[in-house]
Amino acid sequence: MTLHTPLTVTERYRHSYDVFPDSNRTQPFGSGATCVYNYRDLQIYNGTNETYQLHLTLRREELAGEWRTDKKPCFKYEVYDKEHSISHEYWGGYIRHNVICRRCYDMDGNLLDDEFITENNALMIYQPFLEECANTKPL
Repeated sequence: MTLHTPLTVTERYRHSYDVFPDSNRTQPFGSGATCVYNYRDLQIYNGTNETYQLHLTLRREELAGEWRTDKKPCFKYEVYDKEHSISHEYWGGYIRHNVICRRCYDMDGNLLDDEFITENNALMIYQPFLEECANTKPL
């Protein structure tokens, strides 16, 4: 969510494990953050002249959030991943790898910047290729 603003993430911890298959995934693998009270924080710096407010809502089993500001945005952001791979190399398990990047556009859609955000490597704790396996008919 913060990657879609001009705010800067200064401290972020990613998950050590990839716990969710790609089915119904709406954000690139590894673009989220892990927060653990008194141990791991998510810290965000506002280097702009604008005021931002993080608004969070807790609904039954879902945490929803949005960044609010009183200024009209000057930029649009696209968060994407590349170099996505799965390798079989960890004690019989699978390691998932990708790189998260972000494109910045002006409001007319002109590309202004394409920046590296982070690189992810995580142990998968589910069987990869679940959709492929589900679509395979038994003999």
